[in-house]
Order: sequence, then C-alpha cells, then structure tokens
Amino acid sequence: MTPSPSLPASRPCLRSVGVTYLDPAATEVFHGTFGMMHVAIKGPEPKLYRGVFAVRAFPVSHPDRFVSLRYVDPLDNREHEIGVIEDLGAFPPAAQALIHESLAKHYYETEIREVREIRWEFNLLFFDVDTSRGRRQFMMRWSYDRAQSYGDHGKVLLDVFENRYVIPNVERLAKPDRELFQRWIYW
Repeated sequence: MTPSPSLPASRPCLRSVGVTYLDPAATEVFHGTFGMMHVAIKGPEPKLYRGVFAVRAFPVSHPDRFVSLRYVDPLDNREHEIGVIEDLGAFPPAAQALIHESLAKHYYETEIREVREIRWEFNLLFFDVDTSRGRRQFMMRWSYDRAQSYGDHGKVLLDVFENRYVIPNVERLAKPDRELFQRWIYW
C-alpha cells in the first residue's frame, strides 16, 4: 500500500494493516446529488466518492474521534472504507455537521436532557426522563456494564433492549437531576 503524500507519515504501523487517515487539508466533505454526503480526496490521484456514510470506531469512548468514512461500490455491492478521521474537530464546521448528520442516521441514540425519576426494583433501574425525542421511560439492569463512559464527561446507558440513551455531559445536567443520576450511576 503506497502512503498518500497528503497523510501524516507518523502512522506506519496502522497504515501497514490498511488504515488510511483522512487529512482535513486533503479531504473535502460536501452535500452532493440527492442530498447525499460526498467526499473528494485531493492530491496527485484525486478521487470522488458518492453516497458516503460515517461509522464510529469507538462510539462510546471516543464519539468524535476515529470516524470511518465508507461507501458502497455499485460494481460489487460491497461496503468499502475511504479512510478514518482521527479527530472530527480538525475538520471545518460544515463537514462536521454533515458527518454528525450521517452518524445520527446510523446510530439510534436518544439524548437525555432531564432526569425526572430513577427508582430501583428487582435489580433494575426504572428511568423517567425528558429526551431529544420527548418524555421516555425505560428500564436498565443496574450493572456497571450498562452505563459506560461517553467522551470525557458523558454517559451512555443501555436499556434492557440495548437501546442507547446518551447524556453527553453529566456535569451540564441541572443540579437536582445530576445528583439523582449520580446517586445510582456513580462509576
């Protein structure tokens, strides 16, 4: 595999196993035909990819890092990786917005905005919360593996059906909500 001149040369180990990092200076992300995300790779061998979508490599621990951009090749009807964005924050705001839009379609996550009630019964936590999709009630096993870190200050909760409820930053919850939440989810 020949390394692209527009990519940093400091990652030979990952490149040797097939990981290509996408450099913000050499990668243009834009709305294309039919409102789909397109990606143009600049350089000596420019390439245009249509109908691109984003996938997180580490969705819980690094939601905005190591984002894979992919497309389905119409010739073989198979999914192919264009490359990996190491840090989404390094890309222009418009590109970030398009990639976040693609991620939102790929991952069904509900953002918790307010915690109304949490009660414990039968080793289950029963939540009553206000979310980005309105008021919801869900059950979660009271177990450390059901509440995982999400970025630096957030949590992702996995309910009994494996649905994801995300609090991007627990510290930004109102104080009574935060105290109630941390009474039960303290790890």
